[in-house]
Amino acid sequence: MTSVTLLPGEVGRPDRPAERSDRVARTVEVARRLLEVEGAGALTMRRLAEEQHIRAPSLYKHFSSKAEVESALIADALFDLGDATHRALHAGPPAGAVRRLLDVYRTYGRAHPNLYRLATSGPLDRARLPAGLEEWAGNPCFVVTGDPSRAQALWSFAHGMLILELDQRYPPGSDLDSTWQAGADAFEQAAVLPAGTPSLPRR
Repeated sequence: MTSVTLLPGEVGRPDRPAERSDRVARTVEVARRLLEVEGAGALTMRRLAEEQHIRAPSLYKHFSSKAEVESALIADALFDLGDATHRALHAGPPAGAVRRLLDVYRTYGRAHPNLYRLATSGPLDRARLPAGLEEWAGNPCFVVTGDPSRAQALWSFAHGMLILELDQRYPPGSDLDSTWQAGADAFEQAAVLPAGTPSLPRR
């Protein structure tokens, strides 16, 4: 990854875990495919083994439990989403950064709804994640607001909007593009990027 100058308040990207063995990488790949296509209910150790034509006990040589597989998927999702939102910060001038961030967040969640749900729903076993990953993945919200509480409010808006959209809970005919824009406009007023901050190279 090409290094760039960090924006005010931005933190560096954490390292991914040590390179995965072929079996671990293959299992995570299969788990992601099953999750994306069939949903969380398809993620069982038996099913993961069957898809690889091995016996379920063999998987326990590589993963202590299904929860460990899910944690690997969550880490991958946070890296992917973090990469997308950090690129959004560097894709143009300070004005409009909130909208760019929300756009890529929404796009990612709509493209990977089951993975997004896994990564953002229920208790999070932070001990299984790479150090600093959660902070880095959420850091763009802080960069464009400059305040921890406003950053959490921005993420809560994005997450709530996205889940309601994925669940099709808005009334028929709702103009969700306008609703996302209204949220962006409201939070844009809290942005603290200096007016003279230039556009930076994409990562």
